[in-house]
Amino acid sequence: MKTLPGQSTPLGATYDGAGTNFALFSEGAERVELCLFDERGVESRIELTTVTDFVYHGYLRDVHPGQRYGFRVYGPWNPANGQRFNPAKLLLDPYAKAIDGELHWVPATYDHRLDQSIYSQDTTDSAPFVPRSVVVSPWFDWKNDSRPNIDLADTIIYEAHLKGLTQLHPDIEPELRGTYRGMAEPAILDYLVDLGVNAIELLPVHHFVHDHRLAELGLRNYWGYNTIGFFAPHRGYASSSTRGAAVYEFKEMVRALHDAGIEVILDVVYNHTAEGNHLGPTLSFKGIDNETYYRLQPDDPSLYLDFTGTGNSFNAQHPQTLRLIMDSLRYWYSEMRVDGFRFDLAPVLAREEYYVDRFSGFLDAVHQDPALADAKIIAEPWDLGEGGYQLGNFPNGWSEWNGRYRDITRDYWRGQPGTLAEFASRFTGSADIYQARGRQPQASVNFVTVHDGFTLVDLVSYEQKHNDANGEGNEDGTNDNRSWNCGIEGPSDDPIVSELRNRQRRNFLTTLLLSQGVPLLLAGDELGRSQGGNNNAYCQDNRTSWVDWLGKDQETFEFVKLLMALRKEHPTFRRRQHFTGHAASRAQSPDIAWFTPAGTVMNEADWHDEGARSLMVYMNGLAIVDRDRRGELITDDSFFVLFNASGDEVSFSIPKISWPTTWELVLDTADLASPLVALEGNLQYEAGSNLHLVGHSLVLLRQANSSTKP
Repeated sequence: MKTLPGQSTPLGATYDGAGTNFALFSEGAERVELCLFDERGVESRIELTTVTDFVYHGYLRDVHPGQRYGFRVYGPWNPANGQRFNPAKLLLDPYAKAIDGELHWVPATYDHRLDQSIYSQDTTDSAPFVPRSVVVSPWFDWKNDSRPNIDLADTIIYEAHLKGLTQLHPDIEPELRGTYRGMAEPAILDYLVDLGVNAIELLPVHHFVHDHRLAELGLRNYWGYNTIGFFAPHRGYASSSTRGAAVYEFKEMVRALHDAGIEVILDVVYNHTAEGNHLGPTLSFKGIDNETYYRLQPDDPSLYLDFTGTGNSFNAQHPQTLRLIMDSLRYWYSEMRVDGFRFDLAPVLAREEYYVDRFSGFLDAVHQDPALADAKIIAEPWDLGEGGYQLGNFPNGWSEWNGRYRDITRDYWRGQPGTLAEFASRFTGSADIYQARGRQPQASVNFVTVHDGFTLVDLVSYEQKHNDANGEGNEDGTNDNRSWNCGIEGPSDDPIVSELRNRQRRNFLTTLLLSQGVPLLLAGDELGRSQGGNNNAYCQDNRTSWVDWLGKDQETFEFVKLLMALRKEHPTFRRRQHFTGHAASRAQSPDIAWFTPAGTVMNEADWHDEGARSLMVYMNGLAIVDRDRRGELITDDSFFVLFNASGDEVSFSIPKISWPTTWELVLDTADLASPLVALEGNLQYEAGSNLHLVGHSLVLLRQANSSTKP
C-alpha cells in the first residue's frame, strides 16, 4: 500500500472522504510503524518515514472508516531513564476517535517481564490481547441542533451514570438499556424534563478499561475513572457492534438531550490513565513517549509521581500533553457538542513542578481558549498530593464542587454543635470562599451526595459503610462517620424512625435546592435509591448501583419536582450576585437578614452558641440587584426559611420586617401535604405570630399578597 507524506496536523487518524491521514507525536522515538488490521485480524505494518517536529505522519488512500489500526514505536528501552519503548507492544492512538476490542490481562500486555524486574524487557507481541484504534467518519447530520445555553445561575445538574440510569428502565427496549441510545429514549428524556433538571453530568464516557485486580475478582470498573482514550466515547455504551458506532450514537444522544432542553456535562479524567504505575500495562502513552505523557520521579525516572492514588499522573506540564488535553476538550465541545466539563482531581493538572499553581499552563490554556469560552468548566478542587485541597482557588470562569457545603450541611442537619455560622455561609453561596476573588455564587456547585459516597437514603440510614462486596475487606471508601445516620438512631422498621429519616432526606433536598449556587442532585436520590450501605460502589456494575425504577419513591419524586419548579420560578434562590446584608435604599429592607427563633437579629454570641441548632433567614426579593439578558431588573417575592436541626420542637416568632406583614406557608418538610396547603388554602401567618417546628424540620414562608408591594 503506497504511503504519501501526508500532514503533521491534525494528530490522529483523519478521514477526508478518499483516504486517511495518520499522525503520531513521539519526541523520543527512532521509528514508528502504522499497523493496519484486516477483517481476519491479519496485521500489515507500514513505516511512517516522514517526520515533522517529532510527528510521524503519512497519508493512505482507500483507508476508510471502520479500519482498525495501532502503532508500534521503536526507541531506547531504558526504564531507569524513563524510556520504555517496546515495538512488541501494539499501542492505541492517543487521538483515536473510536476504540474497538477488549483488553485481555495476559503477561504480553506488559512491557516488562512479570517474572523478573521492571528493567527486563518483554518481547511478546501484545496485538492479540489489546484494543485497536478505529478510523471514523467525521460527518453527522446534527439537523437543527442548538445548545440550550442555560445560564450557569439557572442550571440544575443531575449527576448520573449512563448505564446505571437506563439499565433497569422498563420502558426502554432491552437492547438499548445501558447505552447512549437508551439515554436518548423518550422514557429518560421525558422523565428528566418532568423532574425539572436542565443539565446532566455523566460519569466518565471516555473509553476506559477494567482494572486487572477487578477482573480477577469478577468485578468491573463501573464508574469509568480509568481512561485510556481521551477522544473516544466508551465502546461498551454503544448498542451497535459496528466499529465506530459509539461516536454516532453519542452524537445522537447529545442531539436528543439538547432537543429536550438539557445540557450535557462530561466528567473527564485527564489527571491519570489506565496504564498505572511502573508495574502496569503498556497500552498507549507509556510506549509512545513515556517521558512526555507522565510525571516521573526526578530521582528515579523508572517510577511515577502519583497525586491521584492510581499509580501515575498525566504530565500537563509538557506542551504536547497539554496540547492533547486541550485538543480533546475542543473536540468534545465543538465536534461532539457537549456543553461543559467536570474535571476529576483538577489540581493534578494545575501542578507546576510539584505544587498547585493558579497560573499554571493548564489553567492559562483553558482560560484563554476562545473555543471553550462558553463551556461550563467545573473543578473537583482537590487531589491526593501535598497542598491538594484547592477549594476557592480556581480562576474566574471556573465553578467548583464545594466539599465544604456537603460537610457542613450534613453536620448541621445531624445536630452538630457550632455549625450555624458556616451553614449560613454555605446556604447563601459561600461568599467567604469566593467573593474576595470576584467570583459569584454560581462558582459553588453545591451537593449533599454524589456518586462517590452514600446515596441519600443510605446517608440517613446506615451507621457504618457496607463495602464488603468490593473485595477489599470493607477497608475502601471514606471512614468519616461524622455524617452517618445523620443523628437518627434506631431500627429501620420502626415507623417513627423511618419517618424521621425521610424527613431528613427532605431537609437535605430542600436545603440543596434553595441554596445559592448551582445545585447538583445525585441520580436516584429523588427516587429513594439505596446501595445497601456501599459508599464506594465503583466496581458494582449490577443492581447495587443501577437505578431501580420499579421501586420508585413517588412521594420523594413529587417533592423534588416541586422544589425544582420553585427554584426555577423564583430568582431569589439563584441570585447572580452575593448578598450584601444591606438595603438598596432607605425604603427597603436589607437583602438578607438572619434571626434567632425568638425573632431577634442574630448577634455574634448567637452565631457562636455551641448549643444552638435553629435559626431563620429573611431573603428580600425586591433587593435582587441584577438584570436579565435583556437588561431588565430582576425582582421577586420575599421569603423566610426556618431551620430546626434539633431533635426537639422549637417555637419561631416571625420578625416584623418593614413589609410585608403577612406570610404564607409554602412547604414544611415535616408535612408532605404542606405544598398543597400553600397552593389551595394559603395558610397564613402574621408578623409577630409563632410557628412551632417539630424536630429536624424546615419551613419555607413566602410574602403574601405580592401584588401589593409598595
